Amino acid sequence: MTDTTFEPVRSIPDLTGRVYFVTGGTTGLGAGFISFIAAQNPAKIFFSGRNKARAEKLISDVKVISPSTKVVFIECDLSNLSTVQQAAKHFLSKSDRLDVLMCNAGVMVLDPALSVDGYEIQFATNHLGHALLIKLLLPAMLKTASQSPDSDVRIINLSSTAYTATPGSGIEFDTLKTTQASLGPFYVPSKFMRYGQSKLANLLYPIELARRHPSITSVAVHPGFIRTELHSHENFMDRCLVSMVSGGNWTPVQKGPYTQTWAATTVKTNLENGAYYEPIGVKVEPTTALAKDKTLAKKLYDWTEQELAAYF
Repeated sequence: MTDTTFEPVRSIPDLTGRVYFVTGGTTGLGAGFISFIAAQNPAKIFFSGRNKARAEKLISDVKVISPSTKVVFIECDLSNLSTVQQAAKHFLSKSDRLDVLMCNAGVMVLDPALSVDGYEIQFATNHLGHALLIKLLLPAMLKTASQSPDSDVRIINLSSTAYTATPGSGIEFDTLKTTQASLGPFYVPSKFMRYGQSKLANLLYPIELARRHPSITSVAVHPGFIRTELHSHENFMDRCLVSMVSGGNWTPVQKGPYTQTWAATTVKTNLENGAYYEPIGVKVEPTTALAKDKTLAKKLYDWTEQELAAYF
C-alpha cells in the first residue's frame, strides 16, 4: 500500500549521530534529499558531484536549514573509476562511520559513447561507478552495522521502471566494453535499451548485496516520473517516448525525492532486504523474470567484482 501519509517535514525521525553519503547531490533529487534530511540533525552529510558552484550553493542552503550539520562536498565523476576511488579515499579520511549510502546519481538515454575506462557510458555511470563506491565504503558500513544490535545501515539504489526495457539477456555483458550502439530490437531506440540495462543492474545489485551482507539493508527504489535535468538533453522523439511510457503521470519536482527519502528514513522493519520499492513506500514485485533472477544478480555481482578488481 502506498504510504500516502509520508511527508518529510513530519515523517522523518530525528537523525542525530547518523552519517550520510549521497551521490549526485548537487542538483535534482539528490539535493532535495539532502535538504530533507538536513532538517533532522544528522551528524554529517557527504555528497558528490561535478559542479563545485552548485555544491557551494547547496552547502549554504543547508546551513540555513541546520547550522550545526556538517556538510562536505566530494568532487567525483561516477563515469571515471579513478575519481570514484579518490572520492572513497576522501570520505574515509573524514569518517569511519557510514549509516546510509544513497546511490542517487545517474545519466539517462545518452547517445552512444564510452566512459574514460572504456565501458558503455550509461552502464559505467549508473552501475559501475556506484558498485565501486559501495565496495570501497563497505568496510565502514559493516563496521557501523556491527557497533550495536540496533544499528541501521542502508544502501539505497535508484532504479526505474525502465528495467523492463532491456535486451533479451537483460544485460549484454560481452559488449559492455563497446558503445552498444545497436542494442535491442529495431523498434526501440538503443539509447533507451542501454538505459534500461543499467536500471536493471541497479535493481539486481541490492538482491545480491542483501544475500552477501545481511547486516546492511540494501534496496532499490523507483522515484517516479520526474522532470529533472536528466531529461534536459532529450530530443523531440525522446520526449514523446518518455511521455508515452509515463502515461502522463509526472510527479511534481518538489516531491521527487520522497520515495528515496522514505527508504532512507522509514522504520527499518518497513523494509525488506533486497526488495524493490515504488512511490511512496510500495514494495513491488518486479514485472519481468529478469528483474527477479537471482542467478543473474549473482552473475552481475561476480562480473562487476572482476571488472573493478584493479581499484580495490
